[in-house]
Amino acid sequence: MKVFNVLTPDPWKTLLSRYSHIVLVANSEAVDLERLRSELPHTALYVFFNKVYRVLDEPFSGHSVLVARSGVMGANIVHRRETGDVLRFFGGDDFLGVVNIRISVEENFSEESRFEGAKARHLDLTQMLADLYPIGKIATSGFAVALWLADLQLPGKILLAGFSAKRSEKWKVFDVHDWTFEQIFLRLFARMGSISMMGGVDASPYSALAKRFPEVPPIEIAMTAAEVLSERLDNTNSQIDRLMSLTKFIRAFDNFFRRFKPKTRKQRFLEKSKE
Repeated sequence: MKVFNVLTPDPWKTLLSRYSHIVLVANSEAVDLERLRSELPHTALYVFFNKVYRVLDEPFSGHSVLVARSGVMGANIVHRRETGDVLRFFGGDDFLGVVNIRISVEENFSEESRFEGAKARHLDLTQMLADLYPIGKIATSGFAVALWLADLQLPGKILLAGFSAKRSEKWKVFDVHDWTFEQIFLRLFARMGSISMMGGVDASPYSALAKRFPEVPPIEIAMTAAEVLSERLDNTNSQIDRLMSLTKFIRAFDNFFRRFKPKTRKQRFLEKSKE
């Protein structure tokens, strides 16, 4: 029988209340880790996610914890055999270990023994997001952990670094997540004071409009902005439709050869589990 280290809210609060800041570090080029380290006290806890080699190029010295997202085959870094590549960036007494999280009911935990000697705790966030997140999409790890931390009502400040939801030349964003919903939610949280955001996303570009037109109600500014954005989106969709038509042959060619691509370990696992 598998045994998982699932803590209740009170032990989590006791564990995390010792830190003045809890910094969620996104795997994004928008992260300026040197600036964070220089501006924040040594009592800050840095929360990293999954493939940390996207933001770290040397072992991290300081209070840290690694959040490992689960998939249907367990923690992704485990079944992809990346545990060693990720954990080499951490060590010592300041490393709290791994927090293996699941967000969807299809996701499964990995046992502590699978994390190559690192202390592991397990966090089930499926119920928290069940009636909140848009149907048909899956929350990102960063969004889920940020919401969970805010609900804990910790004495320290929660700071999100690099949560831009923007695709870069190096790293892509996945369509399985609702990036628009997450950005709206997080920015509202930030403006309410529940969290803080770094990376140029915490300042509204429309705040200058409210200052320039103080006689105009905020709802009118919002409606006008929505009207303009709707028109631009319609124009964009027209261009996308044109591109879809032009690339029809290329996509048919690509789909044909994808049928001959060997099955992944995940696909084989899912097929075997259905037998």
